[in-house]
Amino acid sequence: MKVVRQRAGGVAIEIAINVVLPYVAYTLARPTYGDVGALLISMIPPLVWSLVEFVRKRRIDALSLFILAGIALSLLAFAGGGSVRFLQLRENLVTGAFGLAFLISAAIGRPLIFELARASMRRESAAKAESFERLQENAGVRRSMTLMTIVWGAGLLAQTALACVLVFTMSIGAYLIVSPIVGYAGIGLLALWTFWYVERRKRIAAARAQR
Repeated sequence: MKVVRQRAGGVAIEIAINVVLPYVAYTLARPTYGDVGALLISMIPPLVWSLVEFVRKRRIDALSLFILAGIALSLLAFAGGGSVRFLQLRENLVTGAFGLAFLISAAIGRPLIFELARASMRRESAAKAESFERLQENAGVRRSMTLMTIVWGAGLLAQTALACVLVFTMSIGAYLIVSPIVGYAGIGLLALWTFWYVERRKRIAAARAQR
């Protein structure tokens, strides 16, 4: 129950910072600064939160660099100016850039899923990370990591395409609410698929070991 409460609290904070605060900031700032200025102001809470989280971790690894790259791309979108729609499109290109990074890493034989998983394990235990690194020598594990990386890359690109459609079909206020929800739903579906796929591969490996 304690873990559930902690996770629920984390989800509530994420929703407040990435959905509620941007919408409130845009609504309050729009009469004074117009659509473009208000939209730029609405980006501040998520960006500040990302920076705070990065500084709080105080550790540079593949996962941290991935997060930092997202912050840098978001800051470029934040600082570039332009029309409202163009600004919204540039912001969505951050997700698209990550999707391309996943697909390119799979194409060159260095799947990002493996790198990010290894970084996460290093945060927990050096022994776990070393044990995980040895799995890279297994051809089946490499294929699985490559497939997961491709699925994540394709999923992120599809999410980017959907977000771009929403930019041109919804009002700015509605988009500020709907877009993060779509983003969380997309990441959630990818995470659920990843969990299902990993468990399936484990069952297959266990069945083979028993033969």
